[in-house]
Amino acid sequence: MFIDYAKITIKSGNGGDGCVSFRREKFVAKGGPDGGDGGRGGNIVFKATKHENTLLKFRFQKFFKAQNGQSGSSNNKTGKNGEDLVIEVPIGTVIKDTDGNILADLDVDEKEFIASFGGEGGKGNSHFATSTNQTPRIATKGKKTQEQEIILELKLLADVGLVGFPNAGKSSLLRAISNATPIVAPYPFTTLVPHLGYVLHNDKSFVVADIPGLIEGASQGKGMGIQFLRHIERTKILVFILDITDNPKSRFDILIKELEHYGLNLQSKKFAIALNKIDILANIDKENFKKQFTPYDIFFISALKKTNIKELLDWITKNI
Repeated sequence: MFIDYAKITIKSGNGGDGCVSFRREKFVAKGGPDGGDGGRGGNIVFKATKHENTLLKFRFQKFFKAQNGQSGSSNNKTGKNGEDLVIEVPIGTVIKDTDGNILADLDVDEKEFIASFGGEGGKGNSHFATSTNQTPRIATKGKKTQEQEIILELKLLADVGLVGFPNAGKSSLLRAISNATPIVAPYPFTTLVPHLGYVLHNDKSFVVADIPGLIEGASQGKGMGIQFLRHIERTKILVFILDITDNPKSRFDILIKELEHYGLNLQSKKFAIALNKIDILANIDKENFKKQFTPYDIFFISALKKTNIKELLDWITKNI
C-alpha cells in the first residue's frame, strides 16, 4: 500500500524540575543549597532515509512523544536529559504546519529537521543563593511543551513524470523503458499508486514516475483527485502520454488546465508529447498533429510494440 499523506500529533519532552536540597557541612548554615537543575526534554526529530518508501506507518500511529527530562537532585546533580525521538521518513517528505506552511523539505538522505524542541530544565535552589538569602527554598519548574499537529506529504523524487488520462499507456511505457513492473490492463485507473522506474539510456541514468491517471476536475478532487499531483512538482521533464485515437489535443489542453489550477510552475519544466497506440491506426497525418502541438516536441510511439521508444529516450537524455 502506498501512503503519501499523513497528519500526526507530536509532543517534545517536558523539562525536568529543579531541586531544592541542602548539603550538610559544619559551619554552613542549613548545610548550604545544593539542588541540581532539571534535564532538558527530548526533541522531536524527523530524518530522511532511503530505507522508507511510504508514510504507511503513520496511518496506524498518530501520536509521537519524546522523553521528558529528569528532575535535578541533591549534591548539584543535574537531571538526565530526555532522549530525542527520531522519526524516520522517506526521502522527499515535506513537513508542513496545519496552515500549509512548509517547515522542512527532507529531500536528501540523512537530512534532519527538529520539528519540536524539548523544554528547558528548571533551575535548582543553588542558583538562588545570595548574601542575604543563603538558604533559598525555591527552585523552578521545567518548561512544559505543547502538543502540535503537523502534516507530512511525500513527493516522489523523479527526473521525468509521465502524465496522462487513465488507460493512455503510461504504465505500458514505464514497463517498456525501465525495471518497473506496474499493472497493465485495458481499463481505467489501473495505476492506483505512483510507480518509479530506473532507466539507463545512452550511458545516462534517470528516474521516471508513472503518475496515476488524471481526469478533468482532478485539481478539484475528482477521479483520483489531487492526491498524486504533488509528485509532479519535483520532476524536471513532463512527458504527456496521449491516446492518438482519443482526441489527443483536447485531452492535452485539459491536462494543462488541471496542472495550472493545481498551481504547478509549468514554466520551469520541459515538455514532450508522446502520441501512443500508433499500432492501432493504419494511416497517421503526422504533419497535422505536429501543427496542433506546436511548439512542443512530439513523438509517435507504441508502448506495447516499443515503436519509436528510442527516439523519445534520446530526447529525454538530451534535455534532462
